[in-house]
Amino acid sequence: MSVRGAAEIVFSPPVQNWLKQVIYRHNCRLSPDHYRSALKHWYWLFKCRPCHVEEPRTMTEKIHWLKLYDSTPVKGRLADKFLVRQWVADTVGERYLVPLLGVWDSPDEIDFESLPDSFVLKATHGSGWNILVPDKRTLDVERARQRLRDWLGLRQAMKGGFELHYEYCEPRIVCEPFLRDDSGGLRDYKFMVFDGVVQFVFTVDRPPGRALRGTYLPDWTRAPFEYTCEADRAPDVPAPAGLETMLSLAGELGKGFACARIDFYEVDGNVYFGEITFTDADGLSDFAPSRYDRVFGDRIVLPEKKSFKGVML
Repeated sequence: MSVRGAAEIVFSPPVQNWLKQVIYRHNCRLSPDHYRSALKHWYWLFKCRPCHVEEPRTMTEKIHWLKLYDSTPVKGRLADKFLVRQWVADTVGERYLVPLLGVWDSPDEIDFESLPDSFVLKATHGSGWNILVPDKRTLDVERARQRLRDWLGLRQAMKGGFELHYEYCEPRIVCEPFLRDDSGGLRDYKFMVFDGVVQFVFTVDRPPGRALRGTYLPDWTRAPFEYTCEADRAPDVPAPAGLETMLSLAGELGKGFACARIDFYEVDGNVYFGEITFTDADGLSDFAPSRYDRVFGDRIVLPEKKSFKGVML
């Protein structure tokens, strides 16, 4: 069991949140030349095994190497949920973008009365900072504003995993329609791409209180491995009708990046771009069997090391 797992058993949720805040504040005070050692320590707390960033071999180790030595302003722009839209439109066409209902620098600027009956609010500079609103009548507007205000003041990179490219994102709020598909929710189709070549795909469904993941090869045969992170194994799901479109888009959008996860939705026969992520699950996903971590690690060609804001970490 990891140190994190033990802490979740021993400590109550309020204490766990307090510990997370302590770690966050500590990381915010670090100078960049300490990021590498802090990242390795953080990984050990989660996995109880070392992360060999000096000589990475596995896919997950190489994701952590990329955090330290390939966190560029370009990646920050594309991880930004607003700025990425122009890049997608220019690269593959704006028809694959989820419609934009609004963008604001502050939650105080949002006119909730003008928004539709259902929508989603997202902070543009991080992961998981979303408010799903299936029915506006049930929304606590002031609480929503406060949550957004809190998120805008946070730095995703300093939560622990040092996803440093997020330091180049611009904190804002975007609003999109609340989407549903034939699954009854909104299934994520996530394509792992190495320099324009799709390696495998995994689906994510989120029924109440659970996460289900299933892993597939590009031809939609079930993979001989599972790639998962705090999720249960999903039963087989049919290939999306737009699979070939998704494969083509993922290959085009993933060109030039050693490792990228490119997400799509399929709603009413339309394929929509979700996001591009360069550090999938903060580099904490696992392969079962574990040997596939090395199999895919061997396929990642790392670029030349780059400094982060002028510092070689």
